[in-house]
Amino acid sequence: MTSPSGPAQAQDYCVVWHGDALLLPESGLPRLGQLPLTGLRHLGELAGQRCFVGEWVGPLPAGWRSLSLRQALAGQAPADWAGLLSRARMLRTFDRTHRYCSACATPLRDHDHDHGKVCPSCGLLSYPKLSPAMMALVVRDRQLLLARSPHFPPGVYSALAGFVEPGETLEACVHREVQEEVGVRIHNLRYLGSQGWPFPHSLMLAFVADYLDGEITPQAGEIESAHWFDLDQLPALPSQASIAHSLIHRAVAMLNGQPLASDEAELRYARAAP
Repeated sequence: MTSPSGPAQAQDYCVVWHGDALLLPESGLPRLGQLPLTGLRHLGELAGQRCFVGEWVGPLPAGWRSLSLRQALAGQAPADWAGLLSRARMLRTFDRTHRYCSACATPLRDHDHDHGKVCPSCGLLSYPKLSPAMMALVVRDRQLLLARSPHFPPGVYSALAGFVEPGETLEACVHREVQEEVGVRIHNLRYLGSQGWPFPHSLMLAFVADYLDGEITPQAGEIESAHWFDLDQLPALPSQASIAHSLIHRAVAMLNGQPLASDEAELRYARAAP
């Protein structure tokens, strides 16, 4: 993304952080105005208006509320803010973790034209980290293969997930992770969508796949439990903020023959061999 045209203005929106908390007024997203902020960075636009992110300094404002990003994404902030809030957290994480050049240890400077940072000594460019991760929902007739990690809330099951390894395609990652985590093989991959997930800098890529063969064997230390669930007897699912929630509900809709929204009507099929 290029830099905004001109300096920040009082009417511009701003995502305001205070430590790890997100600060919001009683209604709406705050405007810059005279807010005491540091580390101001351009994010993009919301409803045609420029938006920035900054860190609050000084006493907390009266009448504002403090909440975690997970709370905001789970429904305590308007749904159309989700992408902006995720972007704000990822850029903030980048600023905190990339203060010095990894090659020569010189303090980095913000790049003039995008979100990167440049070393004034050796010229090394650094950009915000993005970690691609696949999410796979395995289908067998009218059953879904769902699993739970030891860190999940009690009773919650989700689709399988794992990070893409260097040099690996997304399709190969889906096959590998499914076999590693639950011991089954899959085929007929269908790509359903993606989501930026700022914990801390993931890009989730969601697939549906058909079961091919194998018996469920949970991976020790990674998968606490995994089972086939009938469509009408699903367990507790992840928060609506996660693409896993949408992936599971969209798969249920498809298996029940229900039409999807226009932007979901055609699945992009991935070419992959088991």
